[in-house]
Amino acid sequence: MSDHKRIDCMKCAYFYVTWDPQFPKGCKAFGFKSPQMPSVTVLSSSGKPCMNFEAKRAPGTR
Repeated sequence: MSDHKRIDCMKCAYFYVTWDPQFPKGCKAFGFKSPQMPSVTVLSSSGKPCMNFEAKRAPGTR
């Protein structure tokens, strides 16, 4: 098993949902769309967890 901490893309400021049914999830930091969560794609392609995670700001904060 992997000892990497799982990154929750849904809580990342760079995550977005696309209109592409084949690639419904995207990452603005890396500039790609994927059929799976972007953090899974990054881990499988680089062997390292995503280093661009940035937590979303709470609603109403600047």
